[in-house]
Amino acid sequence: MKIPNFSFLPLLVCIVAAVLTGAAARGHDQPLANIAIHLARIALDNSAYIKASPYVLGEKGDDTDWVTVEYFSPNATTNDWIAVFSPANFNSSTCPAVNVEGQDPDICTSPIKYQFANYSSGYLSTGKGLVKFQLINQRSDFSFALLTGGLSKPSLIAVSNTIAFKNPKAPVYPRLAQGKEWNEMTVTWTSGYDISEAYPFVEWGMLWGPSTRTPAGTITFNRGSMCGEPARTVGWRDPGFIHTSFLKDLWPNKQYYYKVGHELLNGTIVYGKAYTFKASPFPGQNSLQRVIIFGDMGKAERDESNEYSNYQPGSLNTTDTLVKDLDNIDIIFHIGDIVYANGYISQWDQFTAQVEPLTAKVPYMMASGNHERDWPNTGSFYAGFDSGGECGVLLESMYYVPTENRANYWYQTDYGMFRFCVADTEHDWREGTEQYKFIEKCLSTVDRKQQPWLIFIAHRVLGYSSGYFYANEGSFAEPMGRESLQQLWQKYRVDIAFYGHVHNYERTCPIYENQCVSTEKSHYSGTMNGTIHAVVGGGGSHIAAFSNSTPAWSIYRDLDYGFVKLTAFNHSSLLFEYKKSSDGNVYDSFTIDRDYRDVLACVVDSCPPKTLAN
Repeated sequence: MKIPNFSFLPLLVCIVAAVLTGAAARGHDQPLANIAIHLARIALDNSAYIKASPYVLGEKGDDTDWVTVEYFSPNATTNDWIAVFSPANFNSSTCPAVNVEGQDPDICTSPIKYQFANYSSGYLSTGKGLVKFQLINQRSDFSFALLTGGLSKPSLIAVSNTIAFKNPKAPVYPRLAQGKEWNEMTVTWTSGYDISEAYPFVEWGMLWGPSTRTPAGTITFNRGSMCGEPARTVGWRDPGFIHTSFLKDLWPNKQYYYKVGHELLNGTIVYGKAYTFKASPFPGQNSLQRVIIFGDMGKAERDESNEYSNYQPGSLNTTDTLVKDLDNIDIIFHIGDIVYANGYISQWDQFTAQVEPLTAKVPYMMASGNHERDWPNTGSFYAGFDSGGECGVLLESMYYVPTENRANYWYQTDYGMFRFCVADTEHDWREGTEQYKFIEKCLSTVDRKQQPWLIFIAHRVLGYSSGYFYANEGSFAEPMGRESLQQLWQKYRVDIAFYGHVHNYERTCPIYENQCVSTEKSHYSGTMNGTIHAVVGGGGSHIAAFSNSTPAWSIYRDLDYGFVKLTAFNHSSLLFEYKKSSDGNVYDSFTIDRDYRDVLACVVDSCPPKTLAN
């Protein structure tokens, strides 16, 4: 059994305890932050052991596999736990040198997941235990550690053998996204192959037709790209290489097949799995078009690893319910607070694996949230610590969206009869800013004859929410949100505005300047004179309470996990459905039926200039 080398080299401390304390205080957003890994000490016990099998994972080409871990401690306690480390060598020789005074750490990298040892029945009485972990291919090997002392004062008493996937560098977890043109699809994936050792490409073609190859670009980032702790310290993990290919000149609604691959320098080709997708409809095309929108999902663990067992309970339900209905979904928008990695980089890989059944089949469009972007003195509009030092780098690198500059994560995308204007609430959106100009251009340049359904998307609530923290502020939205943008929504007749950030579901009446402009609740027709606002932040993260009183503009509120599905039947008929993640059933809905003239009709603050008739 090969055990990682624990010949500890004199090193400077690689993390400041105060920073870890702050991270732990935010542990409800990232449970790995509750581990005081900077305090871990080595106390190897020759009578304790831990071993993992099988030694080689993914023998059949799978990107995930189950591992059986057996262990024994002569002094079993409820504070014993099993940690998974990757790379397998996690001793202090891997610590970066940081010029900070303090005690040199024995371990300075966080595990990627863990379970408590007493999850195995009989452990406390016999000292023996057996648990199973589900691992994904993350470009490196794995080892398991048996620790005691709980999460606050961990002591390492045994280390397992090393295990690894058959090909740790294999291309995995493709992510589709709309390109900058309607007839372009982008494919992004992750691998362990740098361009110096393999050429990345996508092999693709029309279903049942000949194939072609399109090359991919390759990017990565390093520890220095991170803006703060824990992303620069205990949360850091090498992201591998991220590849993006642009498949162009697609035929509208045509089915295509594809698989990602790498041609090694010796001519050998390593392929990923094969998938299919449907190309986007032509802008204005009259066909059935189905859209999913939600925010704040995060990730969860199918092996019940403790780091997420009591957090994000809706995440897997949302993922699995969407997968079951995937044949009836054309495009997905995940509108911020994507992973809740909060500086623990390994969690991004685990999220991409969780949503792969979705992202490999339909465009999966992102919006930026506070847990992706916010960090002080880095250009974000809010000076919070919610990104854990990622400062947008992970989202901007791992998921393509058709922005002009990925650092400014706002963009527009057309899908048939829909125009989507996606804002970035972590950058200034107020009048006079670059983003405000983008929003107005996106809203004003759509041809409503051809694309009648105009949708605004943002992470933070710029419209209306009776979530308790907004209600306590008295703003019922992000301060300065409505006052900057409501005239644009009204002027350009935005149908529906979607938000995340508040972890529940809420729908308003059609509204302008805090006043409902319709008494209808389930069917809207005729002149369009206000925007409906929907909070869809119940993708999977912990549920957030509403205010005690319900505002007059709030039509439906739900404290549960769910998502919205929009179905455009034609240029005049749209169906809105709120579905719960637990069962996929509809709990709130409405329809819109109207003609082009209803968008043109003169209403308050949206009236084209008139000329005298001849």
